[in-house]
Amino acid sequence: MLSIVICSANAEDLSIVKENIAQTVGIAHEIIAFDNRFEKKGICEVYNWGTQQARYDIICYMHEDVEIRTHGWGQTVIDIFSNDPEAGVLGVAGGGYKSLAPSGWYQVDFHYEERAFQNVLQGFKFNSKEEIHAYHNPGQEKLSQVVCVDGLWFCTRKDIALRFPFDAKLLPGFHGYDLDFCLSVYPEYKVLVTFEILMKHASEGNFDKKWFDQILKLHRKWSKILPLTTANISDRELYLTERRCFETVIEKMIHWDYSFYQIHKMLMSMRKSRIRKKLFFKSYQHLLRLKLGLRPLSQKS
Repeated sequence: MLSIVICSANAEDLSIVKENIAQTVGIAHEIIAFDNRFEKKGICEVYNWGTQQARYDIICYMHEDVEIRTHGWGQTVIDIFSNDPEAGVLGVAGGGYKSLAPSGWYQVDFHYEERAFQNVLQGFKFNSKEEIHAYHNPGQEKLSQVVCVDGLWFCTRKDIALRFPFDAKLLPGFHGYDLDFCLSVYPEYKVLVTFEILMKHASEGNFDKKWFDQILKLHRKWSKILPLTTANISDRELYLTERRCFETVIEKMIHWDYSFYQIHKMLMSMRKSRIRKKLFFKSYQHLLRLKLGLRPLSQKS
């Protein structure tokens, strides 16, 4: 049996996804939907409310613009949690590397196969692109261990969700909740991606400055334990990956018109990480060269 929690902003979308769930889940379930059209509560607050309402031991949190294509997916979810007491979070898209540099779950600057695990039909709301099947299964597995998952759809045990509630105080909006929850759970339980459940997500997400503001807060909270990875890489590769990541972040922040002080503050907040100090100074050097109009060292021949 499964409890499904949805933060709804569109009554028509909610009606459609309820029908889709009824036709595909294949087991006894309940849908706990919060009509957020008028109250405009943050998703963390809504998900914590849904957790309290849930009657069943396994909870699925999902967006309402999702269409699940796999029939009988509810039993697949139950079996995964029943067969492995260490299973803590289950998604359909996730990353095997969570950088110290502020980012989402997918880290393009991590040049290894483990950077993404996903099986999603991805639609596009903010771009005029054709739907794609985002499939990446480097281990050719039914189930892969990751660091964090995408919030479009993920499941957990109710006791875990009660023990590690969504941080509504830090994240009052609609971004970062999935990463924050996974980073809370990761030290004690497995975070997993299943390749046995296929769904279509209608929106690719809007990764703008508003999103990044929340990611910055999230990283200040977790900087002491980052980076995290499921890949077997050397300390040097870890350093080079983070250097690439921080250079990308600095360039994005300049593009988004963050002030020098704001970028400086972002770098200072990361100094308590286990990454050696050389990374901080190289990143700061990159910032100074860009601000002075000099060519970045990483681009010199």
